[in-house]
Amino acid sequence: MKITTILKSLSAVLLLSTMGLAQADKLVVGGKNFTEQQVMAAITTQYLQAKGFKVDKRAGLGSTVLRKAQENGQVDIYWEYIGTSLITFNKITERLSAEDGYAKVKTLDAAKGLVWLTPSRANNTYALAMRRAEAQAQGIETLSDLARAINDGNDLLLACNAEFAARPDGLQPLQETYGFTFKRSQIKRMDSGLTYQALREGQVSVALVFATDGRIPAFDFVALQDDLGFFPDYALAPVVRAQTLARNPELESLLNELSGRLDD
Repeated sequence: MKITTILKSLSAVLLLSTMGLAQADKLVVGGKNFTEQQVMAAITTQYLQAKGFKVDKRAGLGSTVLRKAQENGQVDIYWEYIGTSLITFNKITERLSAEDGYAKVKTLDAAKGLVWLTPSRANNTYALAMRRAEAQAQGIETLSDLARAINDGNDLLLACNAEFAARPDGLQPLQETYGFTFKRSQIKRMDSGLTYQALREGQVSVALVFATDGRIPAFDFVALQDDLGFFPDYALAPVVRAQTLARNPELESLLNELSGRLDD
């Protein structure tokens, strides 16, 4: 009787251990709570499943929550932006080139057990956009052109979210770099998604957008060229926990191949 009990106990322990190993072998792919990240989490999940991995997709998370989850080992892989890690997570305020920014974030996050793989050509940085017809009519192609128009007294209205007004890579330092100032009456604050609609409907002349957003070509907007290189590089790259990569070294080449297929 005692031997039977011992055997049952050992079987239960063995079963639990096996379940634990199975869970550990499942890759957790994370994503943030906006469209591009939802899409990337879905693409990555389907791609890795097609390569034979078991994947648990957990998208729709806030940026800080997702980063913490990865640092704590709850998420194995997600796509992060170079500028977000530099500025938000590592508090780097100096202006860096795309190459230097990537090298910096790769080194800083390696100390936290996170490995940055090859960045894609998709750069989801901030941009200021105008309706193409209006931009052409006013001869505005660059942010320097916009600054000149504002300084000449053109009453152009800007739609932007509240966060942009306070960011270290946001409105105030942008104006300082280009030497112009929107008056308070010229700034209309709203949720990020509403800036596109406000610009499309002519409620404003200029709107804060994200460079990879499909509404830019769909609504016939033109993103003004950042000719002084103010906005940081927000290239999208796969970031993997070092422990996960050590267990699954083939992930590096697989995710780098996927990253190489992405552009704006």
